[in-house]
Amino acid sequence: MEEVIIDARDEQILRLLQQDARIPNNRLAELVALSPPACHRRVRALEEAGVIRQYTAVLDAVKLGRGLTMFVEVKLANQNKQAVDAFEREVLAFAEVSECHLIAGEFDYLLRVVVADHNAYQRFLWDRLTVTPGVANVRSLLSMRTVKDMPGVTI
Repeated sequence: MEEVIIDARDEQILRLLQQDARIPNNRLAELVALSPPACHRRVRALEEAGVIRQYTAVLDAVKLGRGLTMFVEVKLANQNKQAVDAFEREVLAFAEVSECHLIAGEFDYLLRVVVADHNAYQRFLWDRLTVTPGVANVRSLLSMRTVKDMPGVTI
């Protein structure tokens, strides 16, 4: 994947859009000292280059009744391409998994699982994750409190 060259003005635009993706173009242009058409062109170019992948809303899991976050390390029985691809296809279907990272180290994957409570996590673990073909071992880590949760990328 090719790295995109951005300037200081683009960085300002990206920081502001990460703070509020619904900011009107006129206000964004004013904050970065551009005309609205020039600002719109820059945003469009960042979208077309893939720097801006999507616009989204950040939801409060606790207010939606999903107050338990678990980090789960998963070790596969086999790390060949077929086993990795099969596991990744399965994980994509798990609504409880909000993030899945292929990692280096003792385990193969790190999952962030967001569910209502311990009972919901236990059901997910026993009924879905541990019965997934190729899963050899899991280790669960309970998130006691979220200290920093910054969506996006530091600019």
